[in-house]
Amino acid sequence: MATKKKIISKEDIVSIYMEEVLEKGQKPKSVYHFAKEHDFTEAEFYTFFGTLEGLEKEIFRLFFANTIDLLHQNSDYLAYDMKNKMLSFYFTFFEILTANRSYALQALKFDRNPLKNLVQLTLLRDSFKEYVAEILTDDYRLEQEKFQKFQEKGIQESAWLQLMLTLKFWMEDASPAFEKTDIFIEKSVNASFELMNVAPINHLIDFGKFIFKEKIYSK
Repeated sequence: MATKKKIISKEDIVSIYMEEVLEKGQKPKSVYHFAKEHDFTEAEFYTFFGTLEGLEKEIFRLFFANTIDLLHQNSDYLAYDMKNKMLSFYFTFFEILTANRSYALQALKFDRNPLKNLVQLTLLRDSFKEYVAEILTDDYRLEQEKFQKFQEKGIQESAWLQLMLTLKFWMEDASPAFEKTDIFIEKSVNASFELMNVAPINHLIDFGKFIFKEKIYSK
């Protein structure tokens, strides 16, 4: 009786791909070669991914998704303010990256052009920006609604830039247990939230409106 072939899952393909990249030090030449070598069909691959590049992007998105899953397993997390949610995200995300450090370093250094390597992070970028928008609270929003949309986009982009700077620091960190990265995270997140303090800006806008009205109605 023929042995029933195991149904390959999305997670199986991700795991196989990461292992091949680490063991061979290079990417598979094509979906055909990748599938044939690991005894599954191209059709099975295309059930989950459109291209090998799409698979690479999904790996970093899965690191993000696993981070969010772990955060929500902590019953206290939902009660955290925005800054502590962001700190929790950073520490958890970089723990997951550290567990997969060999792959992350290799994947992000394949091409001499750093911008080409960063293409792998496009799905991560989209997911992270959505996350920032979700945890953004009124404490960090401008009171004037017409400015809030522009402000939110600015916060998302600056948060992404900060994550990329932290990633670069982590990649170059040679300290035991990457303790310097932990310090970098804490100090940079604290500094960014100080800069996000909108109270002075709200006061300036309110003062500007007062001056404008005084000029108009005093004529």
